[in-house]
Amino acid sequence: MRMPTLRLLSSTVRRSLLVPATKSGSTKSANISISAPLTPQHYPQHRQLRFHHCAVSMLPRIPFTSDFFFRQLFDTESCTYTYLLADLNTKEAIIIDPVLEQAKRDAQLIHDLGFTLKYAVNTHMHADHITGSGWLKQLIPGSLSVISTASGAKADIKIKEGDKVQFGRHALESFATPGHTNGCMTYVIPEQGCVFTGDTVLIRGCGRTDFQEGNSQSLYDNVHSKIFTLPDNYRIYPAHDYKGQLESSIWEEKTYNPRLTKSLEEFVNIMENLNLPYPKKIDKSLPANRECGLYDIPKE
Repeated sequence: MRMPTLRLLSSTVRRSLLVPATKSGSTKSANISISAPLTPQHYPQHRQLRFHHCAVSMLPRIPFTSDFFFRQLFDTESCTYTYLLADLNTKEAIIIDPVLEQAKRDAQLIHDLGFTLKYAVNTHMHADHITGSGWLKQLIPGSLSVISTASGAKADIKIKEGDKVQFGRHALESFATPGHTNGCMTYVIPEQGCVFTGDTVLIRGCGRTDFQEGNSQSLYDNVHSKIFTLPDNYRIYPAHDYKGQLESSIWEEKTYNPRLTKSLEEFVNIMENLNLPYPKKIDKSLPANRECGLYDIPKE
């Protein structure tokens, strides 16, 4: 069997990170900066080692650094994953894709751990749940909401591809990956070897493209030109999973994803014939999420 090899970001993606970013629509300043070109020095742990005892040859995962905090949280109703990340030295934290009904849980956890929530970040404007960003801003004064400019949603900070979202010495690097929606962003932390794909890449699947500016070809192109050019052993953390799986990897999805391993023509045909039901909460979620969750916040 041919063993997978590591590949750094393509030159196209590296150049895209140099595109100047703006904060149009921002009402407050933040530590958002332009990424420098990624070089092999950014990937010190990417050694060509493999676990030969596995049935399938796989690259070892990159261990989290000792000053990086990671916690994966779950909402049972929408099957949404929320991610709390922090710098353990500065105690600055960010939260990715919070859910309204879990905002009090998340705020309590942040308080218990002694963190200062800097940003509530969304990967896109969700249709299946209301974001918890707005309520977290009330529960934790001083925190700011973040979403892409292309999403059309309101937020304190609007970002584009190439922007960095900084917390302590750590940062999310932003990739524009539209297709599920126009505003989908994928966030990468190279040092930790992880990528937060939102609904763009799910575990053995991907986000639907039949509503909310969905475009199958755009999703496919962005996955293959940006996400799948990341090193094979990067962990993939999606916004949802409906089968109890917690994470995947670039190599796994490049190898086993039943949709994204197909040709573009086959992929488009699959997406056009999913015949999925109309999202149950879309008529309530989208108006709320355009306001960054500031609509219909519980009064308790």
